[in-house]
Amino acid sequence: MSTAPPTQAAPVPGGSDAGGTRPRIQKIGVTIICVVAGLLFGTSASLARTSVPTTGAQDLPGLITARDQQVKTLADRAEELRLEVQALEQGAGDSAVQQASRVAERLAPSVGLAPVTGAAVQVTLDDAGYSLDTLPPDLTVDDVVVHQQDLQAVVNALWAGGAEALMVQDQRIVSTSAVQCVGNTLYLQGRVYSPPYTITAIGDPATMHAALLNDPVVETYRQWAAAIGLGYVVQDIAQVEMPAFAGGVPMRYATVTTPAKPSEVPTTQG
Repeated sequence: MSTAPPTQAAPVPGGSDAGGTRPRIQKIGVTIICVVAGLLFGTSASLARTSVPTTGAQDLPGLITARDQQVKTLADRAEELRLEVQALEQGAGDSAVQQASRVAERLAPSVGLAPVTGAAVQVTLDDAGYSLDTLPPDLTVDDVVVHQQDLQAVVNALWAGGAEALMVQDQRIVSTSAVQCVGNTLYLQGRVYSPPYTITAIGDPATMHAALLNDPVVETYRQWAAAIGLGYVVQDIAQVEMPAFAGGVPMRYATVTTPAKPSEVPTTQG
């Protein structure tokens, strides 16, 4: 394919000096761009060599561990203060204070604020134990781990079976407790746990076993556990000592009531 001969450039007005100005400007512009680019590359390299702090989001596992230890420390301190308050109440001379303390002591076991001992049923739930390399192609990661609804189903079934006191992992469960999962970990009352998860309930073993067998959500988990290898173990324990609930019990609403008369103070049987 032929090409047309190049056309001669038109003369630049102003003579030969004006024609030589553009190359000089272009050279200066290229030089400036190179200098700026060099500064940018140098700055980027300097920032890349700068050490990144290991706090905050960069060290999330360490942050969780530190937070968990802080909660444990505060829980121990809260228990010390509770015992101190109890000693002060017992030494108080006011009859009204002593009466209120006696009522609180009688109610404490039923609301989880006192340690209890008795025969128990313990349920252990665990992940199936697959890795990304061994995970069957027809399953996902969510299929082979214990979920929040699985834990809640076991807890609810044991309560329905007449559990008098209940503990998840090493913490006493009360009416304000919330069983929550964050990813594949359990977040319970400010602390984080990894599987396996244990739910222990004091009460009549036969009744609680029947409640577990009859609960439809627990039955679905059992079937899924048998199919893919999730952990589900139920065992009786002759004697269990459960600690008192160590956290706070916040009140959202409160009303002023008149003091109860001695004849109106509730009593417990046994």
